[in-house]
Amino acid sequence: MAAADVTAGPAGPTAVPGDGAAPAAAPAAGRGPAGRSPAPAGRARPRPWRHRLTGGLTPWLFLAPALLLFGLFKFLPMARALEMSFHEVRPYLGDRWVGGANYHQVVTDDAFLQAIWHTVLLAAGQTGGSLALGLGLALVLEGTARHLWIVRTAVFLPVVTAMAVVAEVWRILYHPAAGGAVNTLLGWLGLGPSQFLNGPDSALWSVMGVGVWRGAPYDMMIFLAALAGVDRTLYEASAVDGAGTLRRLWHVTLPALRPAFAVLLTLAAIRGLRVFTEIFLLTNGGPNGSTEVLMTLVYKLGLERNELGVAAAGSMVLLGATVVLTLALRARRGDPRGERHSAGRAGR
Repeated sequence: MAAADVTAGPAGPTAVPGDGAAPAAAPAAGRGPAGRSPAPAGRARPRPWRHRLTGGLTPWLFLAPALLLFGLFKFLPMARALEMSFHEVRPYLGDRWVGGANYHQVVTDDAFLQAIWHTVLLAAGQTGGSLALGLGLALVLEGTARHLWIVRTAVFLPVVTAMAVVAEVWRILYHPAAGGAVNTLLGWLGLGPSQFLNGPDSALWSVMGVGVWRGAPYDMMIFLAALAGVDRTLYEASAVDGAGTLRRLWHVTLPALRPAFAVLLTLAAIRGLRVFTEIFLLTNGGPNGSTEVLMTLVYKLGLERNELGVAAAGSMVLLGATVVLTLALRARRGDPRGERHSAGRAGR
């Protein structure tokens, strides 16, 4: 192999490759023409600001129609009602600022206090009754029988039936004469006829019964979905340990249904506080105000007596109670100490 010739030049000795000499060193690998290193291959290039802007706006574009409708028919009227609650609304004369006078009337007026008491009592009764009856129906109809869906569909019909139809049917059933449908059943049991919707002492309980009858099938469907997720091996293990039906229900079924209870308690309580249609169609607050609730009183004040400021204050009180109840139930549901305490009691 011939050695490379060495020649002297202005810049010093320079190697001249011969036949077997290695070529001159190439530019550093990985460098461009200007000697800059390219971006690492594994690192993603940042998206242009236009793409980021478009990606952030896309969900809002899909939500825009719904948000527009909500803002136009819900949020704007809500803001207007809040403003009206601090004014004496006088059409064509201009509203007059009254501060908290409307709220003071709401919390001190006997009619409002009685309506609030009826609302709370009706909400508590309908919530507890629908939960108990819905759980009982779910336990009876839970299973994988072939034709069980027919019975479930028939039981669920009150939920999807128009409230006007339901009210008219129950008006017939609650006929106060001795020959009425419900009074006939009471006669078989040796109980006297009742006035039901026509009696001040029985009207509120009669409306409560309609609310329980209509709300229980909805609760039943939620309980059925929750029961489908209960681990069947727990029932088998408890049966091996000698637990009876009631003990399995108390220590296995009910703890597994705790999330369903939390959801249904929230929904049923809100539904009970906002009750209006049943009262309006069955009794319209009568007789003698024995079934007057906050929603019907607000309706009458605003649309019949034209006291819009006081009615707006009453609606804001109802909104505040609904929000407080919802937040309280959500906080109770998310309390880890309560969950651990309940789990410990179930385990014992």
